[in-house]
Amino acid sequence: MEIGYYRVGEDYGWDQEKFSDPLMKIGGCAAVTACDSCIYFSRYFGVREAYPFDPEYVTEADYKNFAKIMKRYLHPRWGGIDRLETYIDGIYRYFHQTGNDRIQAKGLSGETESDLAKSALKRQIDERIPVPCLILKHKDPRFEDFTWHWFMITGYEEAEDIFMIKAVSYGQWQWLDFKALWDTGYEQKGGLIIYEVKERTPRFYRGEQS
Repeated sequence: MEIGYYRVGEDYGWDQEKFSDPLMKIGGCAAVTACDSCIYFSRYFGVREAYPFDPEYVTEADYKNFAKIMKRYLHPRWGGIDRLETYIDGIYRYFHQTGNDRIQAKGLSGETESDLAKSALKRQIDERIPVPCLILKHKDPRFEDFTWHWFMITGYEEAEDIFMIKAVSYGQWQWLDFKALWDTGYEQKGGLIIYEVKERTPRFYRGEQS
């Protein structure tokens, strides 16, 4: 099960390396997932107040300008945005500023049992809603590129005893073993952002931007 997304040129979503702002290039991953969420809700659910530009054709210039706006609410900081509550507070302040009361957000802690987290994630994707995910430290070197990092989840595949998720980061996607990803091996954990969209205007555009 995969949901649609958007492209910026050849990139699947936004490539954080393309920021000219060095702070956003290094530590802007939380703001990127917030921008991606807003573009998605504008593009697929008709929540036009979430994104001030054309959601059907996302350009590099528009994205950078949007990220400058989002940076006010989820700005890079020492230690990163390492708490779900900090993320939720920032994105709600952006929603309030733009008059958007149609999207709600809550956190699902990384301390949640993996089966419960998997069920919550599946419900979101089945509802065609992307899921921002935060992973902090991780014992498994396979997930080195996803440690201390916010990224998007836009799909899942399930077969017998394995559950794979489609993780989107730096303008690319790859499939990851969710159970292994969720079991970080450290006490300090991240988690998922669970969105709810009220009064949707479902208008499912093409799956990806051509």
